[in-house]
Amino acid sequence: MNKKKAKPETRITHPVTRTPQHPMNKLFITGIGTEVGKTICSAVLTQYFKADYWKPVQSGDLEYSDSYKIESWTDDTVCHPETYRFKLAASPHQSAREEDVQIDINHFQIPQTDNMLIVEGAGGLMVPLSDDTFMIDLIEKLELPTALVVRNYLGCINHSLLSIMALEQKEIKLEYLILNGTFPPDTERVISGYIKKETRIIRIPEIDQPTKDSIRNAAEQLKKTNL
Repeated sequence: MNKKKAKPETRITHPVTRTPQHPMNKLFITGIGTEVGKTICSAVLTQYFKADYWKPVQSGDLEYSDSYKIESWTDDTVCHPETYRFKLAASPHQSAREEDVQIDINHFQIPQTDNMLIVEGAGGLMVPLSDDTFMIDLIEKLELPTALVVRNYLGCINHSLLSIMALEQKEIKLEYLILNGTFPPDTERVISGYIKKETRIIRIPEIDQPTKDSIRNAAEQLKKTNL
């Protein structure tokens, strides 16, 4: 049976042109797992850099997608259309199968923009796009530096170090380690001690109810760190 391929959605046709705010013009946001706050952190960085936003794969919540959230939480952000959009809130390979679609990693093309671009993955690095391709393979294919979002929970040290090891094995640059929320000193010390010297640490405060004001305030705080 031939698998059909999803067509890219078209939601924004007239991107706003802005001056790039940073010499690094693309960044892939990934996480140590699901529900670690990648979208909130993506919103803060999108606001900070005055960047465009792109979610390559959206699984579920199509009426309240991550692109929709970024548009709601940030100021005048251009959100580029997802390459794949699926109804089922599940792993992308499962969501695709439900719609008789095969995700083709070669189908992903980085949107053209004069602005910085924040790219947000789905779940963690080893989330499958198909039976034999994973989110980390997409990062490698797009050749983008990464920001790894970490949240404190029992097991986060293990998940963080394994994620860092996986990126190093693929020779993917870890540009930022993002500590999302509060951390016990012992946990933060072990995780931050495992990264390379050139990887910078971003601390984003706990944001329980993301709004334009809370995202804007967090972005303002980042200005003091000179990213």
